[in-house]
Amino acid sequence: MVPVSHLSILPTVLRDADCLEASLRSLGLHPGRGGRLVGFAGQEVPVELQVPVGRGRSLGWQRQSDGTLALVGDLQRIAASAPLRSLLGRITRAYAARHALEAAARELPDAVIECQG
Repeated sequence: MVPVSHLSILPTVLRDADCLEASLRSLGLHPGRGGRLVGFAGQEVPVELQVPVGRGRSLGWQRQSDGTLALVGDLQRIAASAPLRSLLGRITRAYAARHALEAAARELPDAVIECQG
C-alpha cells in the first residue's frame, strides 16, 4: 500500500524570504516565488516561496501572522528520507550564515566581510 501524502506546516524562525531565496540558490536549488503546493486529494496550500526537491515534490514556505516563514511540505515523507532531512539542515545553515553576514554588513558598512569555508 502506498502511504497517503499530505501537506503539513512546520513553524520555523526564518523571516527573510529574500535571504532564504538566496540561500536556496547558493545550494544549487531553483526556488520560485508564490504559487501553491499540492498534496494528496488535491489539497493545496499557498506559499510565498517554493523549491522542487525531486520526484515531483516541492518544499514551500508560507508567511505566518507573526512574520515567520513556516515550512510546508509532505513532512511524513521528509521525515522518512535522510537526504531530505539533510537538505533541510543545509538550508537552515545556509540561511543562518547569510543572514548573519547581511546583518554584519549593515552594522559595519565599511568592513569587508567574507565567508570562507
